[in-house]
Amino acid sequence: MSCALLPAHTSYRSAINNLSISRVGRQQRLTNRRPQRTGGSVISNVATAPLPPPADISRPARPQQLEQPDLSQSPPFTLSDLKRAIPQHCWQKNTAKSVSYLVKDVAIVAGLAVAAYSANTWWAWPLYWLAQGTMFWALFVVGHDCGHQSFSSNKKINDLVGNITHSSILVPYHGWRISHRTHHSNHGHVENDESWHPVSKKLYDGMDPLARIGRLTFPISMLAFPFYLMSRSPGKQGSHYDPEADLFVQSEAPLIKTSNRFLIGMWAVLAGFTVALGPLAMFNLYFVPYWINVMWLDAVTYLHHHGPEDDSKIPWYRGEEWSYLRGGLSTIDRDYGVFNKIHHDIGTHVLHHLFPQVLHPLPYPTFAFCASSSYLAHICF
Repeated sequence: MSCALLPAHTSYRSAINNLSISRVGRQQRLTNRRPQRTGGSVISNVATAPLPPPADISRPARPQQLEQPDLSQSPPFTLSDLKRAIPQHCWQKNTAKSVSYLVKDVAIVAGLAVAAYSANTWWAWPLYWLAQGTMFWALFVVGHDCGHQSFSSNKKINDLVGNITHSSILVPYHGWRISHRTHHSNHGHVENDESWHPVSKKLYDGMDPLARIGRLTFPISMLAFPFYLMSRSPGKQGSHYDPEADLFVQSEAPLIKTSNRFLIGMWAVLAGFTVALGPLAMFNLYFVPYWINVMWLDAVTYLHHHGPEDDSKIPWYRGEEWSYLRGGLSTIDRDYGVFNKIHHDIGTHVLHHLFPQVLHPLPYPTFAFCASSSYLAHICF
């Protein structure tokens, strides 16, 4: 969480664009030697939304005649090419700065709670619910970064902070971290992706009617996350709380138990505050913001993996068509406006999926990353 926002230099963009041009030419030569695939197992499902840059970063406008890349073909670059386009300082973790973000978040959470409880008026509570639910979501993002080991270079610090932040919003840190790792390892794969993947007709027909409504009907699906933690996605078995679930290997069982202990501790804290302040106060102070946070999480996750918008579509893959690189490029960057800084620039999702240890905030490395190829420019700009 310590990557500084630096100005984008023309010479730097020229260098990485030259890299792209050479690779595009090579790809075109290869394409001329082989037939085009027009169907197969590429599933066109989503589209990209443009991600405007921060005000302090100069960014060229999207070209008016930018050609749609042929997504049935492999990208004209490699993962290593993209990695070289990311400035080295963006890989350097700064625990002190990461902690400063966390302290700021916790201070805002505490301040909002004290202010709302002190005011205790009908008009203040709805404002509080929205603000505090958004801050709970920011805490989730901090725990998310801990799960990727990008909060600190010290694994023990990552896991401690991750357990604390996630248990504070009733998320089993290690259970979710492991299933999220599965998602990153299989992103864009129709069958193997962990969550928010397309549902086949066969799977849909076999779903329980309540599951169809809860998982696939808007806006009810925006409340799905706690149920996903209990029973995963349609077609998948296991619970994030069960150390014996197939989701985990045997060596991970103690980690699941550790996160469960943190959750028990959090429930004890909530019970104590409920006794001290009363059920109504805790309903207003914690449980309504909790569900706002859930809606944030489900909405953001959906938007990063679904469309469509404009004329640009991003595919889902299956079988040999899938690769880690192609799957990562099938995610979407989103701009959340004034909320970008509040939730630590989680909207820069394409770069995050390919290189999850790149630090937040991400606008500058994302700019360099997207400027490195006309193929990526079509996705990001």
